Amino acid sequence: MKRILALDVGEKRVGVAVSDPLGYSAQPLTVLARKPHGEFMKALEKLAVEYENPLILLGLPRRTTGEKGPEAQRVLALASEIKAKLGLECDTWDEWLTTVSAERVLIEGGVRRADRRQVVDKTAAAIILDGYLNYLAHGKKNAE
Repeated sequence: MKRILALDVGEKRVGVAVSDPLGYSAQPLTVLARKPHGEFMKALEKLAVEYENPLILLGLPRRTTGEKGPEAQRVLALASEIKAKLGLECDTWDEWLTTVSAERVLIEGGVRRADRRQVVDKTAAAIILDGYLNYLAHGKKNAE
């Protein structure tokens, strides 16, 4: 199975998680700076080479109404850019409340507030990826 890199795209940072080679589990990997954009794309390309051209899964933010707002449009534009410039296959997955869930997991794990800021984005990416892997295993997709 092709590896999957999941991205939790924020304004300043992008959390990254990776699947195991068999596609059973998600592991938080790293956090990339979102700007400057060229540096972000180079860092993503480096990860893509390291993980042998994985599927890139981008968390798709939706409004509480379920509609796609400007944040979702930016993620979709980034997916198009990754496809065009890096030649990587992309998909999106609903990221509803993943950052809140990641915060809760880290709090329950006893991670201090200052330390949570360092890992919340990649933890959120792992939650996004875990949902997608569950879909692949059980056939229930929740986003386009």
